[in-house]
Amino acid sequence: MNATLVLRCFLLAALFVCPDICVAGIQVSGTRIIFPASDREATIQVRNEGAEDTMIQSWIEAATGEAEANIPFAITPSLARLSYKKQQSLRIFYQGRGLPVDRESVYWLSIQEIPQLSDSENTLQVAFRQRLKVFYRPLKLPGSPDESAENLKWGWVSDSDQSKLSVSNSSAFYVSLASASIVVNGKEYAVDTEMVSPESHSEMNVKGVAGKPFGSAEVRWESVNDYGALVKHQAVIK
Repeated sequence: MNATLVLRCFLLAALFVCPDICVAGIQVSGTRIIFPASDREATIQVRNEGAEDTMIQSWIEAATGEAEANIPFAITPSLARLSYKKQQSLRIFYQGRGLPVDRESVYWLSIQEIPQLSDSENTLQVAFRQRLKVFYRPLKLPGSPDESAENLKWGWVSDSDQSKLSVSNSSAFYVSLASASIVVNGKEYAVDTEMVSPESHSEMNVKGVAGKPFGSAEVRWESVNDYGALVKHQAVIK
């Protein structure tokens, strides 16, 4: 049994054991933050829709594989108290140096709700955390994020027992994939997706297919645009 399943079982059991349970009441005004280099700061609104006052703690994290010690951003306030139905603007600042100017950079904004201590002995309190991607976008990058998602290049990975697709992103923008699948001889197979970095090449597993299938194949994918909306694409695999 994996850790995620154990956690779900624990929370489900807690609903029956505890008469009261604190649930997340913090709402964030977006699913991602775009920070153009032309702006002095980026902001996002956080609103308390819970029944009680709460504290929120916010911080910036490096993307996977990046050094945490070299994060060139600051956020204010990092700790704030939010009353019921009140909102708080979180402001993100860039120190002005340290990031590439020829491609996007990505970081994570974490917003954690800290519930008040309860007087009841039979109350389960959970500190909910939301994570949003922060894309720092330099000036005058060629092309656009929408074109980058549309122009991904797909192909089969040769000599592989596990069926895999290669995907290449030759643009200066990150492409966030919400889902992907291939259609071979009328049958559809899901693909394990990940965010594709600028000027990079990735390999993704195809579920339920061993080796390179015979016949024509089409790849279908959904990308996430700057506004958090899903955009559908398709192409023939070559």
